[in-house]
Amino acid sequence: MRARTSLAAHILGSHAQINGYYEMRLSYEDSSALDRQLAVYLQGDALKPNSRYLFDKLLHNGYVLQPEQLGLTDIKILLSLGEPEHTLKSIVHLFAHKEAADLYASPVGAANYYVARVEALAEFARTAPQGYFYFDAELWQRAPRRLLPRLTQWLELESPLSERYRTFSQTGKAGRGDTSARIHRGSIDKARTDYAHVAIPEDALKAAREAYREGRRQMIETAMDALTL
Repeated sequence: MRARTSLAAHILGSHAQINGYYEMRLSYEDSSALDRQLAVYLQGDALKPNSRYLFDKLLHNGYVLQPEQLGLTDIKILLSLGEPEHTLKSIVHLFAHKEAADLYASPVGAANYYVARVEALAEFARTAPQGYFYFDAELWQRAPRRLLPRLTQWLELESPLSERYRTFSQTGKAGRGDTSARIHRGSIDKARTDYAHVAIPEDALKAAREAYREGRRQMIETAMDALTL
């Protein structure tokens, strides 16, 4: 969460061979999940002619991916981490502006979420039966010209991914990803928000940094391919 996943999803989902550009809030534990995924997507969008993939992003530990149970031979898995301090501040900033009180509006709550998520992704990386591509989330803004060709290659796309992207029926809607005006730009916004007004307690930040350092190391070591800053 808050690791540039909406930007990533829109760039991927704008490609002619890829359908899907938002969080569907599904688990993938057996082949029936693929029917549910398709049904959710078709509620607001149509499949592109001659497309190859149906994309989803899983941001929370409550949504499970068990690729070996899906019966697919052509699944492509992407794992990505955002560095802790910026990610935590972004989470706190986002949820502090919501009307209802939320655990993630607390810096400690956000840090606990982050640590648990990184640990779960690292465990997935250790046990995943299929290869995956790991990349640092910051590459979307800092080095897209390095990242996009590598993703194009990993996904075996017939044409290159672009820094420009479309907006869709679910773009900007609550529960589907980024709701800010930035997602409607149609191209990568390389301006970095510093969230200087958000303070993360040192103990919480230290725990997040340790989880990131160890989890990232493990994901890179066991990846079939990886790209880092």
